[in-house]
Amino acid sequence: MILKGSQRGGAAQLAHHLMNDRDNDHIELVELRGFMAGDLSGALEEAHAISKATRCQQFLFSLSLNPPRDQDAGFEAIMDAADAAEERLGLMGQPRAVVIHEKQGRRHAHVVWSRIDGNEMKAINLPHFKNRLRNLSKELYLEHGWELPDGHRENGWKNPLNFTLAEWQQAKRLDLDPREIKQMFQQAWAHSDDQKSLKHALQEHGFHLARGDRRGFVAVDIHGEVFSLSRWAGVKTKAVRERLGEPDQLSSVDQTKDMIRNTLSRNMRGYLREMKSAQETESQPLADARETLVRKQRLEREQLAARQRLRQREEEVERAKRFRKGVMGVWDLLTGRARELRRENEREVTQSRMRDRSEKELLFRTQIAERRELQTHMDRQREAHRAARLHVYRQIATVLHPMRANGNAPERSRDPVPAP
Repeated sequence: MILKGSQRGGAAQLAHHLMNDRDNDHIELVELRGFMAGDLSGALEEAHAISKATRCQQFLFSLSLNPPRDQDAGFEAIMDAADAAEERLGLMGQPRAVVIHEKQGRRHAHVVWSRIDGNEMKAINLPHFKNRLRNLSKELYLEHGWELPDGHRENGWKNPLNFTLAEWQQAKRLDLDPREIKQMFQQAWAHSDDQKSLKHALQEHGFHLARGDRRGFVAVDIHGEVFSLSRWAGVKTKAVRERLGEPDQLSSVDQTKDMIRNTLSRNMRGYLREMKSAQETESQPLADARETLVRKQRLEREQLAARQRLRQREEEVERAKRFRKGVMGVWDLLTGRARELRRENEREVTQSRMRDRSEKELLFRTQIAERRELQTHMDRQREAHRAARLHVYRQIATVLHPMRANGNAPERSRDPVPAP
């Protein structure tokens, strides 16, 4: 499974993020170890309070564990991976919290450790933790027999289409898959040998070459988003300069944005809004189905938890009845019978916990299968909507394409963009 970790502070923000059920179907706090508090927020604030006796600002280590999209890692597999990561990082025995999220029919987990050694009152150093997690990640893929992602293959860890978090967030605002955007930049670069041909290639997809304030060559899309050419095409700044020369003759970013705004007709904007509204309406039944399913599954989990709590209380009463009172109770203490009863009760408690965990795991797996089936329909619809949006963006690009070399906008189209 993919392991991503970071040293950080911000206890309150992290607790809020991990327990936020708005973006997740289900959330379960499965472990709080080494804390006095009984909830995640209190536990992380407890770690924060202890850190104040040191100079450490990043007193937490947060790790996400993500199994492959088409695989369902069980509870034991997740906990084993958390234990293995703890050993590799050198955080054995440190206070930790484990939270499991379910989203889109998949299960992933988050583990948070306190980095403060309570005995030494100093932060535990975590040298080369990225390399250690990377190596453990590959071992977990091999251990479970999962197909290795490109980053874990022998030709290197880095995926040629890998992108940073900033690039991902920027592409999400476009509502397009960032991998598609990055491929487009790379293909445009590969098929261009000078500034003119690159400008033409980008315009075919609705991106316009411009002169950036500090980054040299940039591209601006129809929404005014600015993309660094070297970063998204995956080439060195020096290579860009050698092929394209200087960007002095290009319009500035602000001029390019003005040109795009002037070129996009009111009809085109209206059509984009209409298409977005129609897609949202079309998506609503599946969104409602998701909400209904999540409510049903949460109720099932609450009912199971209530039944288990009731059974636990009943079993506690039965175990307590085994101890005799008065003179006979004293006799049991003297003869060792009370000690044997305690051991028997402890064995039963352990078995009961394992039984309850198995019942929860069975229910969770059944619910995940239900959610995954619904997610399949949602993914198909989302891909169809994305393809429709891409078609419209390309239609708009054909209107913007015949720009004059001096950066002036062409004559506006009198007709709205035809429906895809």
